Amino acid sequence: MPDLTLRDRRIAVPESRELDLFSQMLERLGASVLRCPMVRVRPLDETADLDRWLRALAQSGHDVLVFYTGVGAAHLVAGAERLGLKDEVLAAFSRAKRISRGPKPVAALRKLGLGVDALAGQPTTEGLLSLLASMPLEGLRVGVQLYPGFEDHALRQAILDGGAQYDPIVPYAYASDEQDGQVAALIREMAAGQVDLIAFTSTPQVGRLTDVAARMGLSQALEQGFQNTRVAAIGPVTAQALIEAGVKVDIQPAANFHLKPLVLEIVRRLGASGA
Repeated sequence: MPDLTLRDRRIAVPESRELDLFSQMLERLGASVLRCPMVRVRPLDETADLDRWLRALAQSGHDVLVFYTGVGAAHLVAGAERLGLKDEVLAAFSRAKRISRGPKPVAALRKLGLGVDALAGQPTTEGLLSLLASMPLEGLRVGVQLYPGFEDHALRQAILDGGAQYDPIVPYAYASDEQDGQVAALIREMAAGQVDLIAFTSTPQVGRLTDVAARMGLSQALEQGFQNTRVAAIGPVTAQALIEAGVKVDIQPAANFHLKPLVLEIVRRLGASGA
């Protein structure tokens, strides 16, 4: 019987929100996990726009709500609770037509006792645009939960062209500049061939790694590190970000782009009996 544990494998996990869960899954299989939280999600420092958006949602509601991220849905609810409007906002969620770009908002809404009315065929902005193009939007008010740094020009134009009001909100921020030392140390270990695998679970992690390398004079070391280290991606969106950064993706689930399928694929490809 082949041994498919991950013992003696050093795996870098550049994650924050699900860092502990992912790390524990790998550690239970015997891996030595290098935890490097590259993207920390935090509440906004300035909440005036979020508060306005939530009060409008609670008072008059939106006809359609578009969710880009699961953590975004959670931060909307947390913001509503801070304002004493949690029940009203959840009621507004319930009344609106709920659209999700991908599976993470679906899971987040499920925890609130809500489903989604429509899910993009592909978990990308292009998939979302295709879905919205098939829906009547004339005269509707569309609230859109975005994530920090997202360029929403195409989405905004598509909604406006459909005759709807566009009301976007970014309900959280990234605190990604606090752990440069950890990121730099990981790059050096990868370059030295001391890491078997680095597993990416979101696109911001890719940008964070390359940004730190550029700012700290480690771009060549990172290039060497990617040559010495296998690379896993949780799904096609993250894989595409890596490919665009010039990185070869070695491991990716064929379907069901979540942590468990990613771990199973890592075990299959990198287990003790693997190459």
